Amino acid sequence: MRNDLPHPLIAAIPLAVLIVLLAVVIMLFGSDSLSGGSQVALLMSLAVCVFISMVFYRVPWKAFEQQMTRTLGGVAVTVLILLAVGMLSGSWMVSGIVPTLIYYGVQLLSPQFFLVSACIICALVSLLSGSSWTTVATIGVALLGISHALDISEAWAAGAIISGAYFGDKMSPLSDTTILASSSTGVDLFTHIRYMMYTTVPAFVLTLIIFFIAGLGQAADNAVHVSQYTEGLAATYHISLWTLLVPVLTAVLIARRVPSLIVLFLSALMAGVTALILQPHLLTQIAADASLAPAAALAKGLTVTYYGATAVQTGSAELNELVSTGGMAGMLNTIWLIICAMCFGAAMVAGGMIESITRVVISRVRSRGGLVASTAGTGLFLNVTTGDQFISIVLTANMFQSVYSHQGYEPRLLSRTAEDSATVTSVLVPWNTCGLTQSTVLGVPTVVYLPYCFFNILSPLMTIVVALLGWKIYRRRGIEETV
Repeated sequence: MRNDLPHPLIAAIPLAVLIVLLAVVIMLFGSDSLSGGSQVALLMSLAVCVFISMVFYRVPWKAFEQQMTRTLGGVAVTVLILLAVGMLSGSWMVSGIVPTLIYYGVQLLSPQFFLVSACIICALVSLLSGSSWTTVATIGVALLGISHALDISEAWAAGAIISGAYFGDKMSPLSDTTILASSSTGVDLFTHIRYMMYTTVPAFVLTLIIFFIAGLGQAADNAVHVSQYTEGLAATYHISLWTLLVPVLTAVLIARRVPSLIVLFLSALMAGVTALILQPHLLTQIAADASLAPAAALAKGLTVTYYGATAVQTGSAELNELVSTGGMAGMLNTIWLIICAMCFGAAMVAGGMIESITRVVISRVRSRGGLVASTAGTGLFLNVTTGDQFISIVLTANMFQSVYSHQGYEPRLLSRTAEDSATVTSVLVPWNTCGLTQSTVLGVPTVVYLPYCFFNILSPLMTIVVALLGWKIYRRRGIEETV
C-alpha cells in the first residue's frame, strides 16, 4: 500500500464531479445521454483526477499511461464479445430465430406467469452457459419480444430476464466471474459455489415470489394483441421450427464449454446461413439495391445484418420497432463508453484515489456485520468508479483479504461477499460494462429496469443479513466473535 495517498475528501472530488456532470448530461440529453454526453462527463472527470494527482501529489503521467494500458488490455475480449453480440442480435432476428420463438412463445406463455417463467428460464440457460451476457442476448431478447406481445411492461420483463440471468451466472461453475471470485481469494471453486447458496438461494426465492405476485395482476385477455403479433410475424418471416436448430446447436457448444466469444460468433454464422435459406426475401429487402444480382443482394443484405441497422417492414409500426436491430454498429456507443469508463477507473487507481477512500472504510470495521457490509459496499462502489465487474471483484478481494485473515474469518466469506456485491450490482450501473451491454441488447435503459432487478438488489442485502445473523459464518478458535 502507498503512504502518499490523497486525503479521502480530495480523492472523492473526481467522483463528485462525475456525479454532477452525469446529472447535467441526463437532464440535457435524456435517453440520448449514452450517445456522447456521458463519455464527455467521464473524460472530464478523468482530467480532474489526473490534474489533482499530478499537481498536488506528484504522480507521474507514466503511471496513468501504464494503468490505462493494463486496464484497456484486459477489456479487449469484452469489446470483441460486444461486437459478436451485435452480429448475433442482427442475425438471430433476420434469420427468423427470435421471431419464431416469439411466435410460439406468446401462444404458450400466460401473462400471469410470464415474469416468473422468464426469470426461471433465464436462470437455467445462464446456469448451463455460465454467461449472463449470452443468455440476455439470445433467449432474453426473445422473451422481451414476447412481453411486448403480452402487453407486459418492458421494465418488469427486463428485470425478470436480468434477475434470472445473473442468478445462473453467479452459481455456474462455468462463469468467469465465479471462477475469478474464488481464485482471487484462494477458495476452491465448488466450495465457493456451495457457500454462496446460503445467500443466493434465499434472494432468488424472494425474487420469484415478487415476480409471481406481480404477474397475478396482469390481464389475461390479450388474444387480439397476440393475434396481431402472430399474424404480422407469419406474414413477414418464414416461421419454421427448423430455425430453432441454431439455438440447439448453440446449446451444444455451451455444454461442451466452448468459450463465450467463439459460441457467439459461430451462432451468428449459423444464423446467417439460416437467413440465406429461409429468409432470402428479407436479405434482399435489407440490401435495398435493385441493381444488384440476386446473389450479390443476398451477400450485401447478410453483411448489413451483421454490421448495421436493419429495419424489416411488417406492416405494423410496433412490430417494426420490435424486430429492428443495430448489428455491430449498434454496439459502438457502448464500446466508446466502456473505454471512457475504464480509463476513468484506471486513473482513479493510479492516482491512489480508490485506495484512499477504501482505507477509510476498512479502518472503521469493528464487527462481522460491519466487515461484510463494508465489503459489499466496496464492491458496489468499485462498480460505480471503475466501470467493470472484473476489476471490482479483484480489487475488493485484494483490499479485504488481509482484514478477513487478521480477524480470523474463512476466505470463502470474502469470496462470497465479493460476488454477492460486485458481480450482481454491475448491471445496475448505467456506465458499467454490464449495465451498458444489457441496456443496449434489450433496448431498455438501465435506470428503467433497475428497480425491477430484484435479485440484483436483494443479493448484497441478503449477504449482509446472513452476516448479522451469523448463519454458517465461523472464526478460528480464540478470536472473539462480534456481530
